Amino acid sequence: MELYEVMRSTFACREFTGEPIPEDVLHRIIDNARFAPSGGNRQGWRIINVTDAVRKQRLAELSLPTATRYLLQVAAGESPLNTIHPSAVTEEQVAQAEAPEWLVAHIRNAPTLLVITVDLSLIASMDKDLDRIGLVSGGSIYPLAWNILLAARNEGYGGTMTTWGVAEEPEVKALLDIPEAWAVAAIMPLGKPQKQLTRLKRKPVEEILVTNSWNGSEN
Repeated sequence: MELYEVMRSTFACREFTGEPIPEDVLHRIIDNARFAPSGGNRQGWRIINVTDAVRKQRLAELSLPTATRYLLQVAAGESPLNTIHPSAVTEEQVAQAEAPEWLVAHIRNAPTLLVITVDLSLIASMDKDLDRIGLVSGGSIYPLAWNILLAARNEGYGGTMTTWGVAEEPEVKALLDIPEAWAVAAIMPLGKPQKQLTRLKRKPVEEILVTNSWNGSEN
């Protein structure tokens, strides 16, 4: 496929036909995705292809608490899980709410399920001393994750980058024997889409590109 077509048509796919990505195709996807940039070209990543149904089920279960909290905050009119405005949703409400099994079904039922990890000892976190949530570390792992989704789209497959389970990282790491210094960046279901979206909605360029300052002043 042409590059811009891939970029404009790679959507968050959560419904699959059930067939896993063949090993040779998955290898080709990762073979191309690995050319993503990383800080210092250290490439401190490892991808775990989870094929065991019990582990898939457990990863879905570990994703439920955060997914539940997310939905409750949306229902409360909040921007869910943001780090600026405190939430009015209580832990008691989360504990009493019905777990949204449907929201994590694509993890449990994923034909191919990748867990993307990164070695924190190889990451230059330039914002580590700022008084806010760290973002820079993601620059050395999320380009790889996005490249995987682009490459999958090019091969006729789809998926999505889920992070529900990252909130329960210690249990995810224990489940998959991930070393202490490594972090879980994403849990990525992949497979053949039941349907393919080709027209995605995004803000126009004029709303996101400004000149010289936040208000777009050219002076």
